Amino acid sequence: MPLENNQDKGATGAAKFVTSAIGNTVGGIGRTAGNVTGAASRGIGDTITGATGSAGKPVGDAISGLGTGVENGADSVSKGVENAGQWKK
Repeated sequence: MPLENNQDKGATGAAKFVTSAIGNTVGGIGRTAGNVTGAASRGIGDTITGATGSAGKPVGDAISGLGTGVENGADSVSKGVENAGQWKK
């Protein structure tokens, strides 16, 4: 018969459930905001490049890169929030 793990019972289990739900919600919202910002920035960058050709390509690429950076950063922060909500290190 396996030994029971009592770490997730009682008040600790309830606290983990609540913080996990909150962490996953906040993390999901952050990830969504980052994805929207990244997609919008890439779209603006592509539009600038398309409208101006090679003259505007550096600006378009910079805006696209900035959006991708924001998206990646938001994803990383969101993952950290979710991990913290699940009491992971």
